[in-house]
Amino acid sequence: MSVIGSRLAGLVHAQAQGDATERARHERFIVSRMTTGTVALACLPPCLVWRGVPSTGEYLAFICLVLPLVAAVLLIRTGSLALAHGVSSFAFTGLIACTAAWTGGLSSAAAIWLVAVPLEALVSGSRSAAVAATVVAALGALLIAALEAAGLLPTVEPWLPSLAVPVFTLAALAHAASLAFVSVRSEAVRRDADRARDAQDRILLQAIDDLVTWHDRNGHVIKASPAAAKLLGVAPAALNGRGLFARVHVSDRPAFLKAISDAAMSERPVAVAFRLHLGEPASGVHRVLWVEMRAHRIETSATDEGCAVVAVTRDISEHRRQTEELDQARAAAEKADLLKGRFLATVSHELRTPLNAIIGFSEILASTSIAVEEERRREYAEIIRGSGNHLLEVVNTLLDMSKIETGNVDFAPEAFDLAELIHGCCDLIGLRSEQAGVRLIRDIVSDLPDVVADRRACRQILINLLSNAVKFTPRAGQVTVALRRERNRVLLSVTDTGVGIGEEDLPRLGDPFFQAGPVFERKHEGTGLGLSVVRGLVGLHRGTLSVESGLGQGTCVTVALPFDCRDGGSVQGTGAVQVLAFPRRRETLALKTG
Repeated sequence: MSVIGSRLAGLVHAQAQGDATERARHERFIVSRMTTGTVALACLPPCLVWRGVPSTGEYLAFICLVLPLVAAVLLIRTGSLALAHGVSSFAFTGLIACTAAWTGGLSSAAAIWLVAVPLEALVSGSRSAAVAATVVAALGALLIAALEAAGLLPTVEPWLPSLAVPVFTLAALAHAASLAFVSVRSEAVRRDADRARDAQDRILLQAIDDLVTWHDRNGHVIKASPAAAKLLGVAPAALNGRGLFARVHVSDRPAFLKAISDAAMSERPVAVAFRLHLGEPASGVHRVLWVEMRAHRIETSATDEGCAVVAVTRDISEHRRQTEELDQARAAAEKADLLKGRFLATVSHELRTPLNAIIGFSEILASTSIAVEEERRREYAEIIRGSGNHLLEVVNTLLDMSKIETGNVDFAPEAFDLAELIHGCCDLIGLRSEQAGVRLIRDIVSDLPDVVADRRACRQILINLLSNAVKFTPRAGQVTVALRRERNRVLLSVTDTGVGIGEEDLPRLGDPFFQAGPVFERKHEGTGLGLSVVRGLVGLHRGTLSVESGLGQGTCVTVALPFDCRDGGSVQGTGAVQVLAFPRRRETLALKTG
């Protein structure tokens, strides 16, 4: 039997090999028609011996008995079950017509077999085969009626109708019972195949981590796979209806609904990325998961549950995090490359100018062929000293910035009077402000307690802020240094009436080597590292730095430090400095800090 089964499976056309139900239909058709044709060929010699030379009707009946073999061959070669059933229905109808003609025409019991022609095609074939068989059976009935009306039917033996009635009736009942049995068996096979397929689908859906959901055209979930528990931490039934939609992030809901709608109308799959809230909405869980959904359209005839779209949703949080890290690394590399170019351009200018002055005037002073007056000699020496101090200042600033970026700053907090430190820094900058024609005003509260901070770092912060304020304030302007207390913090602000900073440059303040304004219009020297150093030192003290400025309206820089900088006091943050930059308003000097 296994050999016969394998041989029979080899006769089925390749089109039907993939579907178990269709393959079973082909096998039944091939077996039944080949059996019928073989039996007809086997009965031909005894009939010839018994009947002698056959009549025309008998020839036609014999041809109809052999045609099922032709139908089986057509099915094997073409794989078209409708065509094979058409040939078989024609042969079956021809055999019934011949038998009815011999036994009394339409009143013959054989005519009842015409009903079995479309019934058999419907049970073992398809709708198109049943329609074709119905047409062939109707034509057979019309042919019998036409022959009977024309008187062309052969003479009926008196005993034949009385014998044919029970025989054909019983045969018709037996054939109908066999068709019913085949139909029931086919339905049972189909149900078993469906159950096996459903079991396989359930096993597959339980094995994969991706969430599979079936939606109607409005995006409502009709059913969901067990992966809902793995992905979202909820039962699959919790996603039914608007359960999944309720977990989509509010900002991503339009994209979610649009993807479902586009998938329902398109032949191609639609992909969309959005955020999902984990757990139950009422549980207070605020963790958000990034997912990607690929939605595919379902043909309406393929389901009776109203499903229009099937979607596969997978977690892409890790992939998105890696992508963001790559973007950040790329941005950091581009920024580092930009800083390198800016560093070379700035430092080369800041070093070349004083070095040229030092070398040039040193050669003049060392030359024996050039007579230099004493007053001119002192002037040259003063230029060399000033250029050297400028070089030392540039190098010290670069070293300080390098220490801050690498985390190698020596932080030695101690208790000291911040007001006294401010007075000392103002005295140091006072001479420079007098030479620049800028008035330096001190507004310092005297009853403040000591702060615990790094004295050297605080001094450098104040000197950098005062130097910048004096540098960018025109003659007859003023710079105000204010110190006051705000709850458990001390606020140090330096306000000037200088040129101010444009709105487009405010967000970039504190970037290394950045200087506001067009490059070729700058009137002041500098590396652009002063505010960067201040920002790093303020961050070292767990403080905050805010800048308020407007073009032509001056600048106000405020540093907020906790009284005890060893643990950051109660200031929020982890040490990163927050720079709040926003246009200054003339009517107020109110500061905003983190």
